[in-house]
Amino acid sequence: MRDLINELTAVHRQVAREAQDGDEIVRVTMRRRYSTDAPDLWAALTEPERIARWFMPVSGDLREGGSFQLEGNADGEILRCDPPSQLRTTFGGAESVLTLTLTPGDDGQTELRLDHTVPLAMAQNVAGALFVGPGWDGAFLGLCLYVAGEAEGDPREVAESPEVVEFNIAAIDRWSAVADQAGAAPEEIAQGRAMALAQFAPGTAEAAEAAGNA
Repeated sequence: MRDLINELTAVHRQVAREAQDGDEIVRVTMRRRYSTDAPDLWAALTEPERIARWFMPVSGDLREGGSFQLEGNADGEILRCDPPSQLRTTFGGAESVLTLTLTPGDDGQTELRLDHTVPLAMAQNVAGALFVGPGWDGAFLGLCLYVAGEAEGDPREVAESPEVVEFNIAAIDRWSAVADQAGAAPEEIAQGRAMALAQFAPGTAEAAEAAGNA
């Protein structure tokens, strides 16, 4: 079986506090290269039957100006759809904006860049990356396994497996380090870790310890 923890090293992660249109936002950025061309990766990201095989079922009017609903998860409006280059949507609220950018490489691979921005008032600080970053790491992993032909079973059930929970804990460690590098205070990181572990690794010793220290 593929070493899931090692897959974390393939992803670049960043969080930053920025000015945008006179307001302050927090931007979470992730980048990873996938071994397929841009049209195929675009299809995996936008065709409902393919999304369900690595992420979760989605329904709606999937076109620019339309809307979507992830089963049991976020909904949103499709702000821009420029195949096979860029998709921009709201995600769970009008001020939470997700942008996916695909850049083809000369080697036949394609880089996927994810930017998730929210107002500073919503994120509170750069440690707010811990609210979303580990979840997107799980999505990047699922997409990787799907593109490689290694995805098996219902991805939502796989997400609860011991191997993926261990992956989630390691992802939270990495986002904690990213938040520290971006200037988050130790108490902010501790609170973010406790929330992330409760969401992505519930019932584990790490989650219990983090809850006690937050």
